[in-house]
Amino acid sequence: MTETTTHPAGPAEETALNIRPILHYTAKNTWLNDPNGLIYSNGIYHLYYQNNPYGNVWGNMAWGHATSTDLTTWTEHPVAIPGDEEEDIFSGSIVIDHLNTSGFGTEDRTPWVAVYTSAFKDPSPHRGTQAQSLAYSLDEGMTWSKFTGNPVLSRGSLNFRDPKVFWYEGPAGSYWVMVAVEAQEQKVLLYRSENLKDWDQLSEFGPANATGGEWECPDLFPLPLDNDPLLMKWVLTVNINPGAVAGGSGGQYFIGNFDGTSFIQDEHDDSPPVSSEAEPTDTAQQLRKYNWLDWGRDYYAAVSFSNVPDNRRIMIGWMNNWDYANDTPTSPWRSAMSVARDVTLRTIGGRPAVIQQPAFRLPDHGVHVYEISDQVELNGTPVTFPGSADGTALIVRAEFQTGTASRLGLILGSPSAANADSRTDIVYDTGTSELAVDRTKSGHTTFHPLFPSVESCPLALYGKDLTLEIIIDRCSLEVFAQNGQVAITDLIFPARGQQFISAFAEGGDATLKKLTITEVG
Repeated sequence: MTETTTHPAGPAEETALNIRPILHYTAKNTWLNDPNGLIYSNGIYHLYYQNNPYGNVWGNMAWGHATSTDLTTWTEHPVAIPGDEEEDIFSGSIVIDHLNTSGFGTEDRTPWVAVYTSAFKDPSPHRGTQAQSLAYSLDEGMTWSKFTGNPVLSRGSLNFRDPKVFWYEGPAGSYWVMVAVEAQEQKVLLYRSENLKDWDQLSEFGPANATGGEWECPDLFPLPLDNDPLLMKWVLTVNINPGAVAGGSGGQYFIGNFDGTSFIQDEHDDSPPVSSEAEPTDTAQQLRKYNWLDWGRDYYAAVSFSNVPDNRRIMIGWMNNWDYANDTPTSPWRSAMSVARDVTLRTIGGRPAVIQQPAFRLPDHGVHVYEISDQVELNGTPVTFPGSADGTALIVRAEFQTGTASRLGLILGSPSAANADSRTDIVYDTGTSELAVDRTKSGHTTFHPLFPSVESCPLALYGKDLTLEIIIDRCSLEVFAQNGQVAITDLIFPARGQQFISAFAEGGDATLKKLTITEVG
């Protein structure tokens, strides 16, 4: 039995503070956090995730499971890998073992192998430790059996977790590589295996860059720079909590090379030298010098899909922050995934940078587009455009010529004084070259003292117009600027009712050259 859970809840279920997203995955009536085991096969994207099957706060960790063919409409399936009296099932990844190196397959069935972290409980002989274990599926990920020889890799550590596994082929040979973390030591650990059961350590990376919290959920993958297959680089992503650039949870990345043994960070990367003796330097100013997947408060534990055709790299993150995750005002569900993002590597300002753009295509039904026919001059008073009726999602695409304005951008919600407590501002400051999202007056913000916030990031325009693509999905917004050069993701809980989009410029003039508003509901 399956249930599709991405549609809005019914009127009897939904309250002003229970606005289920349309374009983002949520579990029907339970808690979720980190995406796990992202994998594509036979036209289907499989999203596994940290799930509490018994409630809508963190605990009782198991792997939930959902599938999609278009990355927007998801079908929820029964729990894939449940916890038990001896272990909680923490984060990990899935590989399709085409060569049956594990021996789990049969003559006519290729095994899928999940490599996950066992968080062992008191009844287990491994009590108190975290180690890596296996489960396998012979029906393309729908049912799973735990390996009787678990765990397959242990360090006797309390915080050794989050394995991401991939098949490596290169000058060093062909074998499985595992990327995991010693969370409290801020280290990424790399291992190799021929059969997914026996593992030998290859190398370590870290501490480096942001080290003010636990490192979690690493990923390592190659990307061509500027779409040139002869210029391949490797991207290492590492999530951190707390200590991210916007406070609490977030994801950083490093660019370099992987030779089959070690990840070597590029010399020109804006990062301090990697050292096991590195001292934390996580001042707010220093954090802004590092590479971040997202500059908002609500994008964490992001990992990429395996096995996607044409070497396409697609990532999904958990759209929440551990600062207030258990308190967000939704019921019976709590927490959502981000939209899927296409990830590429492009030279920006003379150095490689990760570019992220929404990976989905809009549904073929229920779409209304508003588009300005002429350029709109802005100076002082905001210009308001039709937004959405209650209960819809919006995709807003805007292009500004900055002109002489000191500040310009968009206001989501009504800019009128009567609704000043239900608006979210997206502002570009031409003097500081920074983009900001202000959600301090975005609606219901009092459920946790750390929720009202302003997030900002450096954004050089390099003489070009400012372009924004914004996904507003009832209780969240994801801002992609300059065709994915930076992203800011924030939860919002606005007052219900029709929403408006306003463009503004202050301290001079600017021109709104293009604006389209696409409604999905």
